[in-house]
Amino acid sequence: MNKEEVKSSVLLLLTAAIWGFAFVAQRVGTMHVGAFTFTGLRFALGSLSILPMLLISAKKTDEENERAEDRKDVIRAGIMAGCALFIGASFQQIGLIYTTAGKAGFITGLYIVFVPVFGIFLKQKTQASTWLGVFVAIIGLYFLSVNEGFYIELGDLLEIIGAVFWAIHILIIDHFAKKVSVVKLSLGQFITCSALSLTAAFIFEKISLEALSQIIIPLLYGGILSAGVAYTIQAIAQKHARPSHAAVALSMEAVFASIGGLLMLNERMALRGYTGCALMLAGMLLSQYESLAKGKNEAPIEIVNQEKSS
Repeated sequence: MNKEEVKSSVLLLLTAAIWGFAFVAQRVGTMHVGAFTFTGLRFALGSLSILPMLLISAKKTDEENERAEDRKDVIRAGIMAGCALFIGASFQQIGLIYTTAGKAGFITGLYIVFVPVFGIFLKQKTQASTWLGVFVAIIGLYFLSVNEGFYIELGDLLEIIGAVFWAIHILIIDHFAKKVSVVKLSLGQFITCSALSLTAAFIFEKISLEALSQIIIPLLYGGILSAGVAYTIQAIAQKHARPSHAAVALSMEAVFASIGGLLMLNERMALRGYTGCALMLAGMLLSQYESLAKGKNEAPIEIVNQEKSS
C-alpha cells in the first residue's frame, strides 16, 4: 500500500472505533431515557452535524448537475431510508436495554452477511463464500446468544431483527446513492428518523429534563461524533482506500463495541461468548471474500453509513 492508502486505512479504522464505542453511549442512554427519546434527539443532532458538509458539497456542485438532480428523488430516498433507519435503530436501542454493548455490536454486524443474501431478491449474484460466511456466522450467533435452555435472550433477538433492517437500509441507500447526493440523502434520512422517533417518544415515553441532563455526553457522542464526524472521516478516507481494505476496517466496528463494553461498562462474556464473537467476525469477512479477492465490493458495505451504530 502507498502512503495515501495506509492513511485511509487508519482513518477507516478510526471510523469503526467511533461507531463501535457508540454502542456504549447508546447503552448508557438506555439507563436514563426511553429508546425513542434517545434515538430521536441523537439523529436530530446528527442532522445538524452534517449541515457543514452539505454546504461544502453544495459549493462544489456545478449548477448543471444541481438542476439534473430531481428533488423528488432526494425526498423519496430520504423518507425510505429514514423509515428503515428508524426501525433498525429502534430495535437496536430497545435491544440494548436487555443485552450488552459488545453483544449488540457483533449481532448488529450480521448486516454485512445479510446484505449479499438479500441481494438475491434484487437479482444480485451470491457467491459460495457468502453462504459459507452465513453458516459460520450462524454458528457464532448460536455460541453468543443461545443459552443452555436453547432459547435466545430478548435483547439479542431484538438486535437480530434490527440487523435485518440495517441490511434493508443499506440496500435502499445503495439504490439511491447512484441517483442523488449522498450528503443530501443522509440529511433526509436523519431528519425522517428523528421525526418518527420523537413522535413515538411523545406517544409512548415520558420525557423529563432531569433524565435528559444525565445523557448529555452520550447524546453528543452518538449524535455528533458518531454521525457527523465519523461520516466525514469515512468520506475523506474512502477517496483513496481500496474497497477491500474498507470492508475489513469497517468490520472491526463490532470488535471496538466489545472492547468499549469491557473497558467502560465492565461487560464480560464467558469463553463461549467470545468464541461466538470470533466466529461471527469470521463469517462477516467470509461473506465478503469474493469482493476482497477481486478488490471491489459487490455488497455496498462502504456506504454502511453512519448509522448502524450511531
